[in-house]
Amino acid sequence: MLGATATRLLTNPDTGVIAPQLQIIVDALTAMHRPNSGLTWIRQAHVQTVLRELARHPTLTHEVLDQLPAGRTTNYMRSLLVEHGALASRDERLARFQSWAITAPQRITTEEHRKVLSRFIRWSLEKRLRSMSPVTDSAFLRAKQTVTVSIQFCNWLAAEHNTTIDKLTQAHIDLWQATGPTTREHILRFIRWAIKTRLIASDLEVTPHRRGTAPRMPIAQQNAVIEQVAHQQTLHPRDRLAAILIIVFAQRAEDVAALTWDQITITADAVTIDLAGLPIDLPPPLHGPVRALAASNYNSQTSAHPNSPWVFRGYRPGMHITPTHLRNYLRPILAALEARLGTLNELTQTTPIAILAETLGYNPQTLEAHARASASTYARYVATRLDD
Repeated sequence: MLGATATRLLTNPDTGVIAPQLQIIVDALTAMHRPNSGLTWIRQAHVQTVLRELARHPTLTHEVLDQLPAGRTTNYMRSLLVEHGALASRDERLARFQSWAITAPQRITTEEHRKVLSRFIRWSLEKRLRSMSPVTDSAFLRAKQTVTVSIQFCNWLAAEHNTTIDKLTQAHIDLWQATGPTTREHILRFIRWAIKTRLIASDLEVTPHRRGTAPRMPIAQQNAVIEQVAHQQTLHPRDRLAAILIIVFAQRAEDVAALTWDQITITADAVTIDLAGLPIDLPPPLHGPVRALAASNYNSQTSAHPNSPWVFRGYRPGMHITPTHLRNYLRPILAALEARLGTLNELTQTTPIAILAETLGYNPQTLEAHARASASTYARYVATRLDD
C-alpha cells in the first residue's frame, strides 16, 4: 500500500512516467521494515504537495529543490534522495549560509556599509566555511551570529555617530561594547578582517570574552547525575549514553552527536569506545546504555537510515542528530557545557595533561588552561606524586 501510494504521488501527471531518481525513493519506501510510519508520513497534505511538485521534474537537482517551499518536508526529501544515491551530496550548512547571506546585508541602512559587509561575508566567513568538510553546526551558527552583530554595528555607527568604517576609532569600539550585551564582542572577526584588509587602523582592538567564567558542575552533582544515567532504566538509552560521554569523558556535544558505531566494539565480555584513537573500556554499569542502544535498532526501521553509521541518528535521512537537539534531549538530566567543564575540572586535578589529551581528543593547551583554572597544572601534579 505504501509503495502504491508513493508511486501515484511521484508519477509525472503530464507523461504518466515516474523519474528514475524518484523510483529509487519508491523502492526505498516499499522496503521499509515499518511501513505504517511511512504511510502516516506520506498521507500528510504538505508531504503530498512536495511529492507532486517533485514528480513534475524529469531530472532532480539541488537547484530544483531550492525552488520548493523551505521547510522540514523539503529538507527531509532532499536528504532522502541523497541518502539513497538519487541526488549528489552537498554541504547543507554551507548552502544554507550562502542562501541566508544573500539577503542579510539588505538590513544595513547605508550602501557603503552594505558593500563592506558583503565583502566580509564572501572573503572571510564564507571562505572559512568552504575550507571545512563538513561545516559544523557551531561554525554555521557562529558565522550567522557574526554577520548579525556586524550588521547591528554598522547600523549603530551610521545612526548614532554618522560615520563609516574607514573612520572607525577605538572610542567607537569601546562605547559599542560598554553599552550593550556581551554578544557585541562578536564583531571581533569583522574588526580583524577590516584591519587585515587595511580598511581601519591596525591598532584597534575588541575586548575579548574573559575565559573561565562559565559555571562548572560541582562534583557532588556530577556523582548524582552519573548514578542516574547509569541505573535509571526509564531514561532513553540514547540520552543515558550521551550523558555518560559528556559527564564521565568530558566530550563535546558536537563530538558525541557525530559518534559512529565504528568507534564502538561490543563483545559478550566487554564494551570499548574509541574517542581519539585509543579504545577505552566501559565497565559495568556504564556499558548498559551502549548494549541497549545497539539492541534497539534505534531509528533504523524506516527508509531514512538504511545503512547509517551514526550512533545518534537524526531526523534527517543519513544524518546524525544535531548538537542542539542533543543538548535539548539532555536538558532534563544535565546542562552539557556545565557538566563537561565540571568533569574537566576534576580530571585535570588527577590525570596528566598529556594522557588526557591523547585519550579524550583534546588539545593539550586547552587542557592546561582548564588545569590552571582548577589550580592544578601538570607540573604540580608531578610534584605531588614525587612528594607521595
